[in-house]
Amino acid sequence: MTTPHLLNDIISVLLALSIPASLVSLVLAGISLRREGGAVGGGFTKWIFWAVVFLTLRPLLSWFPSLGVAAPLPAGGISTPWLQSFSSDMSTFVNSFVMGKLVTVLAAYMVLRAIIDAAQGQSPLLAILAAMFLLGAQGVMSLFQAWDTGTRFATVDVLAAAWNYLAGTLMPIAAGLAIIWGIFNFATHKPWLRMVGVALAMLCVSGIWKLVLAMMR
Repeated sequence: MTTPHLLNDIISVLLALSIPASLVSLVLAGISLRREGGAVGGGFTKWIFWAVVFLTLRPLLSWFPSLGVAAPLPAGGISTPWLQSFSSDMSTFVNSFVMGKLVTVLAAYMVLRAIIDAAQGQSPLLAILAAMFLLGAQGVMSLFQAWDTGTRFATVDVLAAAWNYLAGTLMPIAAGLAIIWGIFNFATHKPWLRMVGVALAMLCVSGIWKLVLAMMR
C-alpha cells in the first residue's frame, strides 16, 4: 500500500523541524541548569538528552527496518505549499526569534539572577553557568552536529563524544576555577579544603571512570 502523499509531507515536516526542536531543547537545558543544577536525572540532563535525540532522529529511525519493521522515510522535499511554508516559518522563528533574540534576553536575566543570588548570600555560580550555556547554545549545537556520525549509533556516538569533551576539556578548566575558588576561600578564612578535593577529582575523572570499568571486568 502506497503511503498517502499528505502523510509523507507531514513526516518530512517533522523531520525538518528536528533541528529547531534540538535548539529549543538546548535553551530549556540552560534554563533548567539555573533552576535544578546539573544533577544527573535533572532537567538539564534530560533536555541535553532530548537535544541529541532530535538531532539524530533520522539515523535513529533506521533501527526499525533492521528490526523487521518497515519505516520508509520520504525522499525529496515538501510538496504541499502550506506545509512547506509552515516548516520554513517555524525554522525561521526558532533561528531568528528564539536563538537570535530570546536567548540573549534569557542570558541577561541569568546574570541579573546571579547578582540577586549573591546579594541574598547564595552562590551565583549556577546562574552564571546558565547564562554562559545559553549564549553558547549555538556552539553546543555545532559540536553535536560535528559528532553526529549519521549511523544507527549516532545518538550514542554524540553522547559519548560529549562525555569525552566534558572529561577531557571542560573538567580541567573547572578544576582551575575550583583552585581559584579555594584560594579565595582560604584568603577570606572560609572552608577551602573541599574545593581542593573537588579540583583533584575533576582532574582525575577520566582515570576514575577507567578504574570503575576495570573493577567491573
